[in-house]
Amino acid sequence: MTKYAFYPGCSLETGGIEYGMSSQAVAKALGIELLEVPDWNCCGASSAHMTDHLLSLALPARILALAETLPVTEIVAPCAACHARFAAVEYELGRDEELKQKVNSLLERPYTGKVKLRYYLDIFSNPETLSEIEKKVKRPLKGLKVACYYGCLFVKPPKIVNFVDDPEDPQSMDNIIRALGAEPVQWPYKTECCGASLGVTLEDHCTKLCNDILRFARDSGADCIVAACPLCQANLDMRQVTVEKKYGVSYRMPIPFFTQLIGLALGLDPKTLGFPKLFVDPVGMLKKVGVA
Repeated sequence: MTKYAFYPGCSLETGGIEYGMSSQAVAKALGIELLEVPDWNCCGASSAHMTDHLLSLALPARILALAETLPVTEIVAPCAACHARFAAVEYELGRDEELKQKVNSLLERPYTGKVKLRYYLDIFSNPETLSEIEKKVKRPLKGLKVACYYGCLFVKPPKIVNFVDDPEDPQSMDNIIRALGAEPVQWPYKTECCGASLGVTLEDHCTKLCNDILRFARDSGADCIVAACPLCQANLDMRQVTVEKKYGVSYRMPIPFFTQLIGLALGLDPKTLGFPKLFVDPVGMLKKVGVA
């Protein structure tokens, strides 16, 4: 069984709980063990690096140091913001020994860099796992047209986030969707920003960005937009009500996580995968692939 250190962060047990539920269920079905980092703390996300640079490195460095206590060589963070913070630690502390020592002076356990960051989509989209997924598909998602949405934080800047795919036209999620029997649509907004945390301070800007993404997905013929980040998913899912009020257009487009679609194709119970927790009702999408 392949093992990874797993950092759920603040969202996978709260606002993005369906991502956490489906990640664990799918990993188990595929023989992947996700070992939660013990005594983890917030990674700092958007706020720390805007207030204190040292703190923004110390918070994720502590998590990476704790991951070194596990029997693993790699860590994954399903949230794009968390992934970006870990990537910043690897990039900056790997190039500045003095800064590394300064950060470690704040930690009870030093960060050494022994456990490496792995792109979360990559543990499912690598050839070996893709082959395993194809073998275990019990309910092919034939006829489902999917807009794969990567967002911006997972892919850029590529030299820092350790992105293993094309940052302008990534295919990791598209390949997963094909393995499930569904069709990834060609569309131009797969790496555009959804507004992220600007939804708190600049809601109108975020609403416009979300509307643009939803419109292009709809115009490309997609039945749903599949996300790989809890903040992206939350914006596109729950803001459809706001979008409808502002722009007078009703998309009613489900925004599942890619792990939910993997689980669906593997024959897992939609409730176990967290489908009832989505804001936009996915019943129509589920019926299209033969799920009551």
